[in-house]
Amino acid sequence: MALAAAGGWYALSPSAYSVEAAPFAGDPACSDVLSKAPRTLLGEGRDEVDGKSAAAWGDASVVLRCGVEPPSSTLDVCVDVDGVHWVLDEKRLDSDGDKVLRTFGRDPAVEVAIDAKSGLSGDALVVLNRTVEKIPQKSKCTDLSDVPL
Repeated sequence: MALAAAGGWYALSPSAYSVEAAPFAGDPACSDVLSKAPRTLLGEGRDEVDGKSAAAWGDASVVLRCGVEPPSSTLDVCVDVDGVHWVLDEKRLDSDGDKVLRTFGRDPAVEVAIDAKSGLSGDALVVLNRTVEKIPQKSKCTDLSDVPL
């Protein structure tokens, strides 16, 4: 599957999808994130996953990991999706268009990898915002137009 190339931490095992635990997956906030993760995501059922603080939907076409390293200041694209800021990891884009995004300004950070063929990109983030919005946002993305000259 394409997400293996994009994320580098996903693999198929006989009984479940294996997702490598993020470095801070044991953070108590991650338990809350996973408890709020929906059973279905835009019509796709939640997959069995054997990674700590991880969830997947639609045969792992969308994979969420909580407890990743928060992104620092970056020139990568940052989008505000209903008040939650997500940074597109441009180094991990692949030729198929698979995307990896991380919450910005929240600690622990949450990462979502989306298989381009799923067609779930923006809509998935809108739904998944509910799982991460309780992690306090300490900073926001800024645009060059926000910086006084």
